[in-house]
This record gives sequence, structure tokens and C-alpha cells, in this order.
Amino acid sequence: MDISNVDSVLNQFSIRNRQSDESENGDDLGRDVFLQLLTTQLQNQNPLEPQENSEFVAQLAQFTQVESLDELSNNFSDFTGSFLSNQALAASSLVGTSVTVPSSSTLLSAGGVVSGRVELPTSSPDVNISIFDDNGSLIDRIPLGEQASGELIFRWDGLFAELNGELLDWQSQNAEIPPGEYEIRVTALIGGESTQLDTGLSANVNSVTVGNDNELTLNLAGIGSFSIDDVIQFNQ
Repeated sequence: MDISNVDSVLNQFSIRNRQSDESENGDDLGRDVFLQLLTTQLQNQNPLEPQENSEFVAQLAQFTQVESLDELSNNFSDFTGSFLSNQALAASSLVGTSVTVPSSSTLLSAGGVVSGRVELPTSSPDVNISIFDDNGSLIDRIPLGEQASGELIFRWDGLFAELNGELLDWQSQNAEIPPGEYEIRVTALIGGESTQLDTGLSANVNSVTVGNDNELTLNLAGIGSFSIDDVIQFNQ
């Protein structure tokens, strides 16, 4: 089941629960008041013109419905709390792992590897990966050559690169790429024009934050915070 759809359902029930609580504290007819009025009505009815049985049944049915809705509301409140607790616990287990999110920059750690992916909408005769340092200077370009349409998955460790699991016949011209934040742009020649593609890059999860609206936010090394709904892939 899509998480975003589950969150939407829970939010709707949360709003209804709050509305129910407000009604009980306001002028609307609550469960206890309803029962009290029904009892008073029975005690003070005219013995010469007693209330019809059908009317009693209808009022009792109304009371049963109110009781059932109240129980359903309480059960869903418990379910919501349990669901969010389990979701937060599952998200906390991501700390120290790597995820892929929509981003054009990420952090290359010492001895680490950056993985990324792009979707090539059509075949291209010339695809390149350009890497910039935090000053915006181009430090390397990885030629991928002609590529068919579809998903391209690449890995870069500062010295070598892979594409779709195959080591490229390429090596960085720089003797050593220091750890740091780098911008990675993937461009493709499409329709005679150089087009920059949307990239998804890997980053390590430093911590997880649960907001006031119960939204889970992943704090990623070097590139900031992302909603868990933005994650493209959970990497091994």
C-alpha cells in the first residue's frame, strides 16, 4: 500500500476525531446527554398516551449508532498512534544507511562511493556526466557515449566510474579527489540540443526527525533534509 495514501486516510480520521471531541465539549448532543434525555423521556411520558414502541426502537437505534461511532473513533485513534509509532521506529532504522533522493549534489565521503540514476527519455548519441566542486569549478567529465532510452544507473568513487554495473574505460585525470560535496550533472544530446537530466543521488542518513504533523524527515549527510516520501530508493 502506498504510504502517502495511508497518511491521507489517517489525517482524515484525525480531523474527524478532533471534530468529535469538539462536539462533545460544545452544544451538540453527546452520548451521556442522549441517554439521560431518553431516560427522562421514559419517566415523564403521559401514561394515557404512551410513546409508540416504534419510536422507542428508533431512539434506541440512534443511541446504538452513537455508541458504535464513538467506539470506532477510539479504536482508530489507537490504530493511528500505533501506526505512527511503528513508522517512526522503522524510519529510525535507516540511520547510517544510504538512500537515493532527487538531488544534483551530494557528499563523497573518504573511501566512499556516490551512486546515481537518471531517466533518459529517448536515445541519445552523446551522454556525459560532469562533476563540479563546491566552488562550481568543473573537475571531471565522464563520457558515456551513445545510450538507449531508459534508466541509467552510475557509480563514482572519485577515481573510477561504473554504468549499469559495468566499469567504464575511464579514469579521473585528477590524482586524488578529496572528500567533500560535489554537484553532478548528467547531460544528453537530444534533438540536437544538450539537455540536463533530473538526477537522483545517494546520500547517507544521519538522523530522522518526526514533525508536529507526524511527517518523517530524513537528515542526509551534506545535502540537508528530505521527506521520506521523496526517497527514490533505499540502498543496501
